[in-house]
This record gives sequence, C-alpha cells and structure tokens, in this order.
Amino acid sequence: MSYRLPMHQRLANALSYNEFRLYYQPVVDLRSGSIIGVEALCRWPQRDDSFAPPETFISQAETSGFIIQLGDWVLRTALDQVRAWERELGHRLNVAVNLSGRQFLHHGLMRSIEDAVRSSGLATDAIEFEITESVAMHNAEDSIGIMRQIKSLGMDLALDDFGTGYSSLAYLKRFPIDKLKIDKAFVRDIPADGNDLAIVSAIISMAHALGLEVQAEGVETAAQAEFLAECGCEYAQGYLYGRALPADDLAALLAASV
Repeated sequence: MSYRLPMHQRLANALSYNEFRLYYQPVVDLRSGSIIGVEALCRWPQRDDSFAPPETFISQAETSGFIIQLGDWVLRTALDQVRAWERELGHRLNVAVNLSGRQFLHHGLMRSIEDAVRSSGLATDAIEFEITESVAMHNAEDSIGIMRQIKSLGMDLALDDFGTGYSSLAYLKRFPIDKLKIDKAFVRDIPADGNDLAIVSAIISMAHALGLEVQAEGVETAAQAEFLAECGCEYAQGYLYGRALPADDLAALLAASV
C-alpha cells in the first residue's frame, strides 16, 4: 500500500485488505476479581511491524468520515467475537465499544447497531457503548435523544474519560447513562497523591448518588486496585489485569480465568 496515497484512501484500502485488527482489554469486577468483559480497541499494523498510533488514525478517520465504515466493522467484529467466546467458554461476557462523535451523530447508527446485534446473536444487555464527555456535550439535547434510542434497545452507556472534559452536572443527571469511567490521569498517582485520592473518591461517591456504576481505567498496581475497591468502585481495567490483546491471546486468558 503506497504511503503517497491520501490518508482517507489508505484507510479505505486497509479495510478492504483486512489490515485492521481488534484487540481486547479485560475488564475486571473488583468485588470478585473475575473478568466480566472486554473493551474492543482497533489497531492498524504497519509494514515495519509497528502499529499506527490509534489517536492519529482514528482522528483522521473521524475527519474524513471514514470512521462510519470503520466503526461499523469494529462493532460487527467485536460482537461476533464475544458471542463466539461465549459459545466456547460457556459463560456470559460483556463487550464495550467506543463511539466517536461522528458515529454517534450519524443517521445510520441505530440501523448499524441493530444489524450487528441481529447478525451476532449477542444479547443486547451484554453490550455497552462508550462515549466521551466532549461528544456527549457537543450538542447535549441531541445526545440525550440518541442515548435514549440506544437504551431502548437494552444496551448500556458509559461516559468515558470522565473528569477530563467539560460535563455540566446539570446535564450529567439527565444523561441516561449507566456508568462513569474514571480517566487514567486520576488513577495513575493514587494512592500517593492526595489530590487524586480526593478526586477519585468524590467521583465514585457522586456516581453512586446518581445511581451509576464506576469503572477505573489505567489500573496498574495492587495498591490502586485496593483503594478503588475500598471506595466502592465496581470495575477496573489496566495493565494489572492485562494489556489489550489480540483475540487468540485474550481467549487463552479468558479460558484460564474460568
């Protein structure tokens, strides 16, 4: 594939030639220590065996509009894979899929979701969509309507990277979400940093007061996990539990955890 091609053409070619890969990071229930699901993350291998930085190619896919095609592929692939793991392992798994701003507002979103669910056979209550604060707040009233449509299908919604955007608490209480995800920037220095301890505990308390569950990102140490569990945080993901892995490697991790 020529690197002289415009990025949007390179991305389209990559999808046509099946170059993209989905990696899966385990999500752990802090109360039981069990892997209860995965987050699906798109990766793009390059010719030198490196990976294109996700923040770069996802951003360019968003700008060019290619994110609609790529997002549809991610959704279908993730749901098919998780359903296959359920059949193989004999127990339920949840899957979290990220929605970009352009995807979230696209008129074909609901049909794409319904088609992917129908094709995979995965239960709708095993599916969670993640949107960032900035996406949710870009046009808050429209966002609420779209969220309600997704919820009407029986799926969960999580507000990702919480604390780094510009959510209005007045809107936060109106968003029909199920979970807040604490950004890794606040988790990285706990329990050593007193300010981060206060922020994390406050987010968890506020979420619970609003009837929401909480998931922490970037958990790397047992001390972080212990503090989060003591504060009542329900779920966690991070290197302590496993990096994002290709499907075959994640399958082995899942099988070992059964």
